[in-house]
Amino acid sequence: MSPAFSSWHDFFAMGGYAFYVWLSVAATLISLIALVAHTFIQRRQILDEVRRRQAREKRISQSQSKKQQGAQTSPLEPDTSPEKLL
Repeated sequence: MSPAFSSWHDFFAMGGYAFYVWLSVAATLISLIALVAHTFIQRRQILDEVRRRQAREKRISQSQSKKQQGAQTSPLEPDTSPEKLL
């Protein structure tokens, strides 16, 4: 089995098509790196949004439970006893 290129210079020259070959290699690598970076960024944003929604739902449920506990312990109706009316 013989090597395709006899030297490193021939490898980088790519038989006279180096500009096109290395340009396509660079475009492919840049695209793949951008895709991976976008995936990580989007994943982080989605997880942050989920955390924010969960925290909001927790605050809402805590607020509702406090309102229910407050309504059970101290009624908000005015005192209408006969002594107060006179």
